[in-house]
Amino acid sequence: MKICVITSTRADFGLLKNLIIQLKKNNKFKTEVVASGPHLSKKFGYTYREIEKSGIKISKKIKCNFINDDAIGISQVMSSCIIQTSKILKNLLPDLIIILGDRYEILASAISAHLSRIPIAHLHGGEATEGLVDEALRHSITKMSHIHFVAAQEYKKKVIQLGENPKTVFNVGGLGVDNIKYLKFLSKKEIERDLNFRFAKKNILVNFHPETLNKLSSKKQFNEVLLALKKFKNINLIFTMPNADLDGRIIFKMIKNFVKKNKNASYFTSMGQLHFLSCLKYVDGMIGNSSSGILEMPSFKKATIDVGDRQLGRLKAKSVISVKPNKNEIIKGIHTLYSKKFQNKIKSIKSPYGEGGANKKIIKILKKVKLKNILKKKFYSLNI
Repeated sequence: MKICVITSTRADFGLLKNLIIQLKKNNKFKTEVVASGPHLSKKFGYTYREIEKSGIKISKKIKCNFINDDAIGISQVMSSCIIQTSKILKNLLPDLIIILGDRYEILASAISAHLSRIPIAHLHGGEATEGLVDEALRHSITKMSHIHFVAAQEYKKKVIQLGENPKTVFNVGGLGVDNIKYLKFLSKKEIERDLNFRFAKKNILVNFHPETLNKLSSKKQFNEVLLALKKFKNINLIFTMPNADLDGRIIFKMIKNFVKKNKNASYFTSMGQLHFLSCLKYVDGMIGNSSSGILEMPSFKKATIDVGDRQLGRLKAKSVISVKPNKNEIIKGIHTLYSKKFQNKIKSIKSPYGEGGANKKIIKILKKVKLKNILKKKFYSLNI
C-alpha cells in the first residue's frame, strides 16, 4: 500500500513522527511525506527542518505565503494548498493519505484528496474545541475521511454520531502519549545548552493561541494572562510562539514586548519536538490554551492552567485547572498549581488518552484494511 502522510505544523508532525518512522520501516507500506503550511514559513521557524533532522525524507513541499492572518489571508493560503496538493497527489498517486487534526491546511489536503478520489485516514477526529473555528473544520475532515483513528471512546461515539460506520472508527488512544512513553528525553543541562536558556527554581511554560471564535478577543484575553504573570517575578516564564492562526500576530507581538520588559521571561519560535517535550518534563506546569496542555501534560503528572474556552469540550484530566481569561482567576490558578494539596493529587492522575501503543494499533489496522470500494460511503444512522 502506498501511503502519503501530510503534515502542516510542528504540532501535528510531533504527533505523527513515530508513526511515519514505523510505517517507513514496514515493508507492507511505501510511505511518502508531504510538508505543507507553516512548516515552510520563516516566521514560524522553518519547522520542515525538524522533519529532516528526524531522518525523514520529505517527498514534496507545499509553500504557502502567510501574508495576513485574517480571514482573507487564510482563505488565500487554503486555496493555494488545495491547488498544490491536488497536483502532488496526481503525481504521487497514493492509495491512501493520512492526516491529523483540524487545521485549515489539513482541510485543504482533505478536499484535494476527496476530489482526487483518494481514500483518507484521519487521526484525532471527534474531539471538541468549542472556542475555535477548527471545531467545524475537524468535523468536515471527518465527513471526507474513510478510516478514523480516535484518541478516546467518547470521541469514537462522536464520529459515529456524525454518520460514520462504526466498523471504520478505531479507538487507538492519543499519539502524544505514545511519544512521551518512548521518547528519550534530554537532560536539563542539554536543554539549557541547546536553547541557550537557564531553568530557575520555579518554571512555567506559557503556550497561548488565539481563541478564534471570539472575534477581537485575543489581545484582551492574553493581556489578562500577562497581567497575572507579572505578579510572579520568582517564576521563570518560557513562552512558545503561536501557530499560524487567525490573529496570531497579535500574540506574537505581545510576547516579544513582555519578554523585553521582564528578565524572568524567554520566548522560542519553535523548540522542536524533542526539546519541547523534554522541557515539559522539567517545568512545574503549563499556562495557556494549547492542546498540548490537555493531551500531553497529564502524562508527565504535571498541571495545566487552561485559560478560556479554546479547549472547551475536550476530555480533561484532573491535573487541568480551568480558569476564565481573568487576571485574578489565573493568579489563583497559579497558587493552586504550587499548593502541596494539588501537587499530591496529580501524582496519581491518569490521562484520558490511554497508556500508549497508538502507533502499533494504527499499523496493525492499516495492514488489514481493504480499500476496494471504500470511497462509497453510506451515512450511518443512529436509532434515536
